[in-house]
Amino acid sequence: MLRRLTPVLLTLVVVALGITALSARPDDGATRPGADFVVLVGAAGLRWGDVDPENTPTLWRMAEQGAIGSLSVRSAHRPTCPVDGWLTLGAGNFAAWPGTRPGGGCPATGVTIERPDGIGANLPDQASAVVHNQEQLSWGATPGALAESVRCSVAVGPGAAVAAARPFGRVDRYAPSLPENPAELLGSCVLSIVDVGTVDDDDPAIRAAQARQADARLARVLAARPPRSLVLVAGVSDTDSPARLHVAIADGPGWEGGSLTSPSTARSGYLQLIDLAPTVLAVLDKPMPERAFLGRPAVTVDDRPDDLRAAIEAPADADREAAAQRRVAGWFFTLLAVAQIALAVAVLPLLRRARRLAGPHGPEPVSRRIVAVVELLLIAAALAVPAALLADAVPWWRGDHAGLWYASVTALLIVGGTAVVRFSPGHERTLGPLGAVAGLATLVVGVDVLTGSRLQLNGVVGYSALEGGRYAGLGTVGLGVFVAGALLCGGWLAQRFRRGWRPMVMVTVGGLAVVIVGSPYLGADSIGAIALTAGVSVAAAICSGGWLTVSRLAWATMAALAVTVGFALVDLGRPADERGSLGRFLAAVGDGTGGLTVHRSSSSNIQTLVNSPLTVLALAGAALVWLALLQPWGGLMRLFGIYPAIRAAMAGTGVAVGLGGVLGGSALDVAGAAAALVVPMAALAALRVLDHSTDRTVPDSGRPGGQVGATPPDGGPAGGGAAGGAPGRDDGATSPDADAPPPAHGAAPVDDPATSDGAATSDGAETSDGAETSEGGERDPERPQSAGERRAPRVPAQPAPAAGEIPAG
Repeated sequence: MLRRLTPVLLTLVVVALGITALSARPDDGATRPGADFVVLVGAAGLRWGDVDPENTPTLWRMAEQGAIGSLSVRSAHRPTCPVDGWLTLGAGNFAAWPGTRPGGGCPATGVTIERPDGIGANLPDQASAVVHNQEQLSWGATPGALAESVRCSVAVGPGAAVAAARPFGRVDRYAPSLPENPAELLGSCVLSIVDVGTVDDDDPAIRAAQARQADARLARVLAARPPRSLVLVAGVSDTDSPARLHVAIADGPGWEGGSLTSPSTARSGYLQLIDLAPTVLAVLDKPMPERAFLGRPAVTVDDRPDDLRAAIEAPADADREAAAQRRVAGWFFTLLAVAQIALAVAVLPLLRRARRLAGPHGPEPVSRRIVAVVELLLIAAALAVPAALLADAVPWWRGDHAGLWYASVTALLIVGGTAVVRFSPGHERTLGPLGAVAGLATLVVGVDVLTGSRLQLNGVVGYSALEGGRYAGLGTVGLGVFVAGALLCGGWLAQRFRRGWRPMVMVTVGGLAVVIVGSPYLGADSIGAIALTAGVSVAAAICSGGWLTVSRLAWATMAALAVTVGFALVDLGRPADERGSLGRFLAAVGDGTGGLTVHRSSSSNIQTLVNSPLTVLALAGAALVWLALLQPWGGLMRLFGIYPAIRAAMAGTGVAVGLGGVLGGSALDVAGAAAALVVPMAALAALRVLDHSTDRTVPDSGRPGGQVGATPPDGGPAGGGAAGGAPGRDDGATSPDADAPPPAHGAAPVDDPATSDGAATSDGAETSDGAETSEGGERDPERPQSAGERRAPRVPAQPAPAAGEIPAG
């Protein structure tokens, strides 16, 4: 009965942990006060590096008394040109102006603005822009949704006219330039949008002059602002490639001090351009248009430094880091893919010669020094991504040669991590390096997530605020490394327990990982949590031995579906501003816009599959596993036979990263990040298993009671505990049965050629003395041997005696 109830209990545990991960986010003290008027001031290209007390005193004073943040100006087009930024501002969704952009830059032509009555204005091309965004782009944006949500709006300047135009092109009130005294104009409507110019020159002197002109216009706006009004200042767009972070300031009653944030970013100090439109309506207490806005209203969080210069330096430094990250990330992943492919090619001859034969003929074994060097290189390759993540703790982007500084720090961390693994206890064991590397990788990513994912934000192996896809929690690369590390840790730990306890160990470790990944205030990745749940369920089903039978697959599928349903129900029950990606998708399905989400995900999968270096890494890792490691000479099948929990962990990793990548729109990126960790460790463990493939055991009755210690293979550590073999056993094998008769003297199990490649024959069978053997019928070389056994040295096979000759002995 207990055996039958185990899958049910495991399913309930995983479901409970998964639903716990979606518990409501605690109150962070964020506030969103109201106002009678909103004045939205935009300056294309304005960055925090342009703000200083001497050149832009108005911006400096406004930042001192208001709330500040870094603005991501992502739109439906990259880079976000000024016309795209203004259109996105008015749509509250990712939008783009129709037309071609030669060379990937921004067009020099402006937008046609007609003034038929001298009061308002008309944009004759607005209707085509609406059709372009509704029918040809996948975001479903409605240009003019913000203006349609208020009774009256004012636009000053051509950029503001694009943002304030209604879907049919009408601007309620329009002035081509800012009047000397704009008080009457700004007070005529509850919403005013003002274009104070563009800051776009690369020359520092000219750029400073442009920022000074925008600051002077802003001073006139502040002097004429209506009573009880909120003034929002935003650098609404880029002006050329590459993208940058821009200025965001909110000044008004209730917005004094603090940092700006938004539920769309879930990161203090960051908000998106699409958040400004819903912020305006929330402040004015206007209803949000149905299905139009993708952004969320901004709020303030009181966590800003008291020193204004330090407070402004933080977003400016983040802009520099994000800009440097784009340049460095490309060559890092390219070099990582090249290095791992070269290492995989170098491992192939070692795999062919690693298995030492017992006969007089065979290939010469590879030098121990060469094998040791290759093992260190495999460990270093597996630690490359965790070391690269940890390197972002050092401000490498502030130097003149940012790429060189980053490479140096990462190399030092890789060397340090490799040394830690090399000199860690149990390194000589077959699974010693695998467990140490998986533990380090899980620790680095897990600690970063638990402390706010500061290393992943704008990090080389993290995510960039410039891309606008994620601002908090686990990124694509972090998810792949964390999933692989957690499952390998679970498999390594489960292998040290009895077979009956292994599923519990795997579920415990995997369940904690699910909570970290899926929690909205930790990993914040519900899709990743669902994928990891499926992987944990598969790993728990087969970690005690055997294959993925129909019943085991059924229970694993039920657990994954149960967590998915639990996530969906809890997420849908939360407020719209706090829903995760799963809840937003289900809500979109309910209102008929789910097809856009599916289209965006499929398009993202295709683009990522073609353009990402991680795709090469994933395919190269799969080729090495399939064409080499899983071959009879590759050693991986032998490893799986001896260590079924490791086989389960790797199978669960494959399921989790495959689902997480496809459902999350990142194609093979998650799998590529996981392969960077798993494949080198699989190759190293396979080399060590092949090295012990001819180890044999013989009984030893020389000790009292038949109890002996284990003789380590090739001078390696015994790995045993006290007499009797219970403590220290790597897979939790049972203690020798005292009532069982001792084996006959001289009897010794030998390798069966039919099963020497690790083919499963006994599926976790137990010997007559109660000691568990592997699935392949071989004893675990890491584990202390049962009573009455010791490891015998390899003896070359003797040639057959000649005819008539009496054999010696």
